[in-house]
Amino acid sequence: MIVFDLECRAGQHRFEGWFASSQEFDRQQARGLIACPDCGALDVIKAPMAPRLARKGNQQVVAPREPANAMTPAALPPEAKAALVALARMQAEALKSSRWVGKSFADDARAMHYGEKDTEIIHGQASPAEAQALAEEGIAVAPILFPIAPPDEIN
Repeated sequence: MIVFDLECRAGQHRFEGWFASSQEFDRQQARGLIACPDCGALDVIKAPMAPRLARKGNQQVVAPREPANAMTPAALPPEAKAALVALARMQAEALKSSRWVGKSFADDARAMHYGEKDTEIIHGQASPAEAQALAEEGIAVAPILFPIAPPDEIN
């Protein structure tokens, strides 16, 4: 499954759509099956969105290009857009030297903090309560700014 941020050109309403593939989005769009949930407009395009930055071991991370016909929301100044792109690239570089640990993130971070495991740079999933507990124990953690897909969920 692919999740796209979509935007209707009529009212510039943004919403999310799930599709089996990019080609499936194109097919549904051509048949007029995609409508804005706010105003019902059928003139819907893919909106610019933050890239998914997770990678498999044999893949290079490449910054996505914005489609030529994409509309940028008026509220987002070019400087802000450039800053988000720069942050996404920095996150992608940082994740190259980090290991995905999935839902065991809190346990692994805690074990490394208390010397039960060798220290390494990791990333994974933690609930807000788990992140709060880590912070209260003095364990330094930080959220990933842009969502990433877990390696086992990438097409």
